[in-house]
Amino acid sequence: MTIITDPRCLEYRATGHPEKPIRVQRTVELLQSQKSLELKWAEPAAVTDAQLLRAHSSAHLALLASGEDFDGDTPFFPGIGDHARRGVGGALKALELARAGEPAFSLLRPPGHHATRHHPMGFCYLGSMAVAALEAQAQGLRVAVFDFDVHHGNGTEEILAGVEGGAFASVHQSPCYPGTGLADVGGNCFNYPVAPGTTREAWRATFSRALERLLATKPDVLGISAGFDAYVKDPLANGTLEREDFLWLGQQVRASGVPAFSILEGGYSLDLPDLVLNYLLGLAG
Repeated sequence: MTIITDPRCLEYRATGHPEKPIRVQRTVELLQSQKSLELKWAEPAAVTDAQLLRAHSSAHLALLASGEDFDGDTPFFPGIGDHARRGVGGALKALELARAGEPAFSLLRPPGHHATRHHPMGFCYLGSMAVAALEAQAQGLRVAVFDFDVHHGNGTEEILAGVEGGAFASVHQSPCYPGTGLADVGGNCFNYPVAPGTTREAWRATFSRALERLLATKPDVLGISAGFDAYVKDPLANGTLEREDFLWLGQQVRASGVPAFSILEGGYSLDLPDLVLNYLLGLAG
């Protein structure tokens, strides 16, 4: 298994913001010190404007250099466009490795699944998974995206809705930010809202239904937007999942038999490194 990361993703921060460098820093440190998995390490792929423009408008790309905050959750940072491009590059490298039969996890920040076609939002600046999914589609592959972040992947959905050869499923808490994902969209985007405080068993059953529906589209490759904020101790939502549920999620992805690649989305508890490790252990079998 390959972990894709770049230390430059630790270089920006905002005081008090939950999406902070320590999320990736401590996860890298744990993965480097653990003995349960044999890991390889790689850097993000280069990203072209043409790849980004499949998912985003030129006005969106220009915004990343505007110098102005995008919303209350999504501040401007010097160089944020480059950081976001490396996040996309991580997803593209993970896709490349998955196509070659190598499980891969992109461990970078910022996350991406809230970034819409025209605007950054919700800690996200570019839609890393959406760009990777459209790259797979451009290569002639059928692609399915499974988003298990506790927050609905509204940006990925907006970009992929109605795209031939692509499918998307999100399991997320509702009501919760960003308030979307209440019904299916575009004929290929499937939503599974879960109430706050739902039991672990019900979460697992919902994950299973969502993944089964995606697999019914017979994808050639499976992209996983891996958010770890449905964890019971996460400060930003009301999930009930434990470490072993993320191990189980990794096992379900592996059991699908479809080449899969994963990218980090949310997850803001101090236990994030252990949650990621458990997910990777599940993927590795």
